[in-house]
Order: sequence, then structure tokens, then C-alpha cells
Amino acid sequence: MRILLTNDDGIMAPGIKALYKALEGLGELVVFAPKTVQSATSHGITYTEPLMVQDVEMLPGVKGTAIDGRPADCVKLAMRSLWEERFGEGTRPDLTISGMNSGANIGINVIYSGTVAAAVESAFLGVPSIAVSLLMRDRPKTQWARAAEIARTVIDRVLEKTLDPHEVVNINLPKTESEGMPMPAVHVVGMNSAPLEEDYERRVSPDGQVYYWAAGSGLNFQHTAPGSDVEVVLDGHISVTPLSYIMTDESRMQSWRDVFGS
Repeated sequence: MRILLTNDDGIMAPGIKALYKALEGLGELVVFAPKTVQSATSHGITYTEPLMVQDVEMLPGVKGTAIDGRPADCVKLAMRSLWEERFGEGTRPDLTISGMNSGANIGINVIYSGTVAAAVESAFLGVPSIAVSLLMRDRPKTQWARAAEIARTVIDRVLEKTLDPHEVVNINLPKTESEGMPMPAVHVVGMNSAPLEEDYERRVSPDGQVYYWAAGSGLNFQHTAPGSDVEVVLDGHISVTPLSYIMTDESRMQSWRDVFGS
């Protein structure tokens, strides 16, 4: 099995390095990841600038391809061009794994996330995908290696099921600040649907220019639905959520047909 490994924190981020090590033995790992941090870029893609490509040593003896673009760009470029250049015409990955993100992608953050967007882009193009994110509380205490080991255990369980070519699975891990952290419980849950409690600080630059700086942790939700991904992860468990990129609201289709008489 050949696995496309990507992320949105950049190819040299600790999360993708730890996950690479934890995934060894699962298949042939091929890294196509952003050159720089692309957090919260959602599903943006690049059309008006070139996508520069460079091979870099991300780990001792391990090379990956850094792409100067967004996470969805990395997957699109890999699927449409770079993969075939490396492995031959008509080839494609068997699976895409995106992560491990430094920060949970739960609730509305699923929409903002570049990590999830890379996974969704893969599934849209017909390669099943898994997004992996880690709740961060105290960054210096984060045990990346242990978190990646836990992620690998969950990924192995996910792969016991035959994934549909267009399937996306979103995995979120609780904070992992101990090397000996026991395996948390896994819950298959839905996405919390509440806005964030957030604000913007008004500031003035030295030359008098007014600007605004986003304030908030990104995890302060207006409410938390029982049994949602937010509740599960903040309570110290693992959330697994199947996602879909089809955004048609089928429940309202007939009411709109009635409006237009169709």
C-alpha cells in the first residue's frame, strides 16, 4: 500500500514527523506537504501563482516533497501530476493521511482546517483519506511520539473497514502530555455545530494605522452538544467522525422545488 502523507502545519512540523515514524510498516509513505505553515487556510487553492516544488530531508534519511502552496494544492498537485511522475502513468495513492495537526479540528474548526481540507480533496478525487489532529493545551509538554502511537492504533482500527474511494474519516486526539498516557476510549460522534466565542482586538500601529487581531483560543464554543466531537475530545477521549464533501441540503430540496414549481 502506498500512502500519501500531508498536513497543514508544514513539512518540518513535529506532528507530521511523529506520525511518519508511527506509520512506518503500514505501507510506503510518500510525503507531499506544504513548505510553510498553512493552518486555517481551509480548502483554498492556488491559481494565480506558481506552485514551487522542492525535495527536503524532513527526517534523517527521509525525504519529502515541499510544495509552496496550501494543503489542498499539495493533494491536487500530487494526484494530478507528481504521483505519476514518480510511480508511472495511471498510478495513484491507495490512501491519504493528513496530519498530525497541532490543534484539534473539532466543531466549526473542521470547516476552517487545512488538515481536513487536504483529506477532503483526496476523497473528492477518489482516494480515501484520514485526517488526524491533536488537542493542544501546553505545547512544551506535548508528547508527539506518544500521540502518534495512539493515532496509529486508531488508524489501524479504521483500516479494518474497507474504505470507500470517496470516504473521509476525521480523527481527533485529546491532549497528550505524558509519555505513558494510556490509550483513550474511542467514540464515533458527529461534529458540534456551534459558532466560536471569539473577538477581535482593535489596535493602532505606530504610524496610526488601525488594525484588528483575532483573539480567542479557537476552542471556546457557544455551546457544546452532548455526544459531539467537542465534548468527547475535551473530556479526554478520541473522536472519530465520518465526513462528506457533498454540501447539498437534501432536507430542503423539496421546499425549494415548491417555490420554483419544479
